[in-house]
Amino acid sequence: MSNLDQAPDFIRTIVAEELANGKWQGRVITRFPPEPNGYLHIGHAKALAIDFGLPAEFGGRCHLRFDDTNPTKEEQEYVDQIMADIRWLGFEWGAHLYYASDYFEQLYQWAVQLIQAGKAYVDDLTAEETRDYRGTLTEPGKPSPCRERSVAENLDLFARMRAGEFPDGAKTLRAKIDMASPNLNLRDPVMYRIRKAAHHRTGDAWCIYPMYDWAHGQSDSIEGITHSLCSMEYEDHRPLYDWFLDALGIYHPRQIEFARGNLSHTVVSKRKLLQLVNEGIVAGWDDPRMPTLAGLRRRGYPPEAIREFWKRVGVGKTPNLIQVGLLEHCVREELNQRAPRMLAVLRPLKIVIDNYPADQVEQLVAVNNPEDPAAGTRQIPFTRELWIEQTDLMENPPKKYFRLAPGAEVRLRYAYLIKCVSVVKNERGEIVEAHCTYDPTTLNSNPTDRKVKGTIHWVAVPFARPAEIRLYDHLFLSPKPDEAEDWKAQINPHSLERLTNCYVEPALAAAQPGAHVQFERAGYFCADTDSTPTQLIFNRTVSLRDTWGKIEKAEAADK
Repeated sequence: MSNLDQAPDFIRTIVAEELANGKWQGRVITRFPPEPNGYLHIGHAKALAIDFGLPAEFGGRCHLRFDDTNPTKEEQEYVDQIMADIRWLGFEWGAHLYYASDYFEQLYQWAVQLIQAGKAYVDDLTAEETRDYRGTLTEPGKPSPCRERSVAENLDLFARMRAGEFPDGAKTLRAKIDMASPNLNLRDPVMYRIRKAAHHRTGDAWCIYPMYDWAHGQSDSIEGITHSLCSMEYEDHRPLYDWFLDALGIYHPRQIEFARGNLSHTVVSKRKLLQLVNEGIVAGWDDPRMPTLAGLRRRGYPPEAIREFWKRVGVGKTPNLIQVGLLEHCVREELNQRAPRMLAVLRPLKIVIDNYPADQVEQLVAVNNPEDPAAGTRQIPFTRELWIEQTDLMENPPKKYFRLAPGAEVRLRYAYLIKCVSVVKNERGEIVEAHCTYDPTTLNSNPTDRKVKGTIHWVAVPFARPAEIRLYDHLFLSPKPDEAEDWKAQINPHSLERLTNCYVEPALAAAQPGAHVQFERAGYFCADTDSTPTQLIFNRTVSLRDTWGKIEKAEAADK
């Protein structure tokens, strides 16, 4: 077992201790609060595993709440996709689906309450002026000239903001806290801004919208959340959430922060992911090179592998860079147990078995998955003409080359021993065909008088189904593209290779989109969402090489 499997979980320790002491009346209620302005990515999967996994262990529940406070960036498409991705990952919220927009009226009334208490004011500063007045980490901010407006004037202006009297950006509502606070989030943060844009749920009912920091904590309070779990970037926001809840005198959840999951060779910034999509660098949010859950699903990553990955990483407070090799290792482990083994030739070369009857077809028996005896066997057709991989034949092979060469013998997987007797070349000197002979006494067995080390795969020419096979690699060359001066310069120009002249065994014509398979000697693949029986498309999920597995074995040997 790797030490990653034993990673401590401080959040579960806190919750267990609180429940043992009678806090929260035995309740554990968390929430997953995505903003519907993009697709969920691999980092969100960690938050989902924590937010849904924790209450499941303690007999509680997790709410799904869309923090839909920015109408210019949010769309119903994102709402629908987020719900689909969460369910695909294996989590369910039941009857507890909520939206921050459900609480717009209550949030407005609470804002009025703060104005009446002298704890909020309407400001006329522009966004740029607000930033200038805010100060820096080493210098205190300056109070706005509007900070001392009377309660009556602030109430009047705020009501007129809601009524739509002022243009976008003309005024904001700000909390009156402390312009000299060392925590910049407490320097009179903006609570409301004017944004005359239709909302995907409320339409044109509102022209002022709450800021995330104003809506977030109060939404948790309304829903009776016990544990508000979020990433470390919100640690500095916690004093602001506490201030709002205390100033209103309402129910107060506990916020606990944990370190985000940073994956190598990946960016998860929504701004950058949107840029990749809008600039056509990728084919969309579900491009299999994207770290989105939709992209990983299309590439063939099983949800069980993603959950296992985050389980092994564990939960802590210290940021770290997790090698993508660990995720790929978890994918291989899962697919190794359930993906059927089948035959596919990616770069075909024809061979002709001269002494095999031209009109004969044999049905040979192949094992579907040696890791799963219940998977059984299937029949594959064998004929005189076969496709093999170009790399499985060399005219002048190097030492320790155990595949096909003139005068050399190999075994055909599930079939016979064959020997290459001649090759046919084109005008450029490239081998385009090979002629072989077979030994009919060697079906699935080696004669005792000769040793054959090499076994290669094949597909019978008359029954082969043409397919497009897409070989995916990491989208970024650098393990830390975010740290590069130009992150887009780190994009891997070879992250996708399309092979359009491939052949697969006939049984794969029935592969449904999303079906997993291991192409023997080639890797794990998944039928693409656009694949059809007449136009087969397979995406490479991961290769067969498992560097992380070797590291784990080495660590175990050292111990």
